[in-house]
Amino acid sequence: MKKFELPRTPAQWLEAVMNAIFFLCGILAVGCVAVITIYMFLSGLPAIGKIGPLKFLFGTEWASTASEPKYGILPFVLSSIYGTLGASLIGVPVGLLTAVFLSKAAAPGVRNVVVTAVELLSGIPSVVFGLLGMQVLVPAVAKVFGKASGACLLSAIVVLSIMILPSIVSVSVTALNAVPPEYEQGSLALGATDTETWFKISIPAAKSGIAAGIVLGIGRAIGEAMAVMMVAGNSPNMPDSLFRSVTFLTTAIAKEMSYASGLQKQALFSIALVLFIFIMVINVLLNAVLKGGNRDEK
Repeated sequence: MKKFELPRTPAQWLEAVMNAIFFLCGILAVGCVAVITIYMFLSGLPAIGKIGPLKFLFGTEWASTASEPKYGILPFVLSSIYGTLGASLIGVPVGLLTAVFLSKAAAPGVRNVVVTAVELLSGIPSVVFGLLGMQVLVPAVAKVFGKASGACLLSAIVVLSIMILPSIVSVSVTALNAVPPEYEQGSLALGATDTETWFKISIPAAKSGIAAGIVLGIGRAIGEAMAVMMVAGNSPNMPDSLFRSVTFLTTAIAKEMSYASGLQKQALFSIALVLFIFIMVINVLLNAVLKGGNRDEK
């Protein structure tokens, strides 16, 4: 058993204090997650028990203020899934290709301009995205597709796909820049082209960092409320069309919490619990799928 010894020199004391601070910060982070998890379950489970798990999760009608309230959240769940999936299908390829361009192909002057633009894009508040979407995108969608209103699932997908770009681009550029140059030099020496080297050597080598950026971007898409509320229409409809006015899980909570009471308020906490579990499951699955291949590299 190792004998405990007090630090003797100032450097040893500094190291011990810093280790203690790092340990406390780690414990604090874990503790915050644990407290939030416990609170969400304690707040969300009672309403699910009163309404019934099947009626709550698979009910297709939400009428929380009716004389006979109905609390079915399946339209909200499907809208969130479709919106996140659509934003990912657009945002992830665009973000990854942008990152490859900035890291490997762009001239220094162009790189500085685009990187600055991406950094500014990441600092724009959600409400600004929503305002621009409501004033520009929504009328454009209505005009192009001949619809009475452009506030629909498609508009929400486009806005979310733009909002997740900064996270994907910034983290992916950092990961690509960290790839040892010897990997690319070896590929080029064997006769591969620049494009082949980027996509067959650089991207696989930076897969872990790119995956982290994708997880961050998708996490923002799932949890976004303000911008989506301003462009999606906020009607509790089933998302059976891209041009259908829909409500996401986040917007369902945001638009009713200010005046909710009783079982309605408890049901909103239950929606928050479903959203919390949904985000946790998505993060675990993405990390398992995108980062799973790195286990054999150790």
